Amino acid sequence: MSEMLEPPELGPRLRDRRQAKGLTLEGLATASGVSRSMLSQVERGEANPTFATLWNLTQALGLNLDDLVTTEPVVDDAPVVVLDRAATPRLDGGDGGAVLWLLAPADRVGDVEWYELCLAPGARLVSQPHTEGTNEHATVLDGAISVTAGYGAVDVELGGTARYAADVPHQIANPFDEPARVLLVVLGSETP
Repeated sequence: MSEMLEPPELGPRLRDRRQAKGLTLEGLATASGVSRSMLSQVERGEANPTFATLWNLTQALGLNLDDLVTTEPVVDDAPVVVLDRAATPRLDGGDGGAVLWLLAPADRVGDVEWYELCLAPGARLVSQPHTEGTNEHATVLDGAISVTAGYGAVDVELGGTARYAADVPHQIANPFDEPARVLLVVLGSETP
């Protein structure tokens, strides 16, 4: 499994952007739907926000998620822009053994998303149904996984790809003894 790096300090960046927009904690809480208490904890670095919380905050501030997590300013006319691992958004799957790295630009969320998913032995990533017509493609880069979508389940070995509807309850699990690494691509319902 990949070496875990410290995530960027989002709290001070979020506070700076909120203040630059002239918003109070209460104002941003109202605009984003995130409670004032949670927002305050995030800004002080006392809470680890979920992806949904960060998404709501960036949308309320008129920012891309990249604006909060990138350590270097992105130069639009640069021929190549490199984000180091610490600047790549990391999402914990909830059980401690599943970690998602958002590899796609944040402004593609809901359209085409791609992730690196790391699953410890016994870990699983459980997802509620996405928007109708959404599909996922899970390609095993290391180890093996088990994919369940709706009522169907299948094991996928190294190099294999599972393609399935993601507008039903679904999960990617690692019931095996070795860690697994997966390239997960999510295609929104509007994607051709």
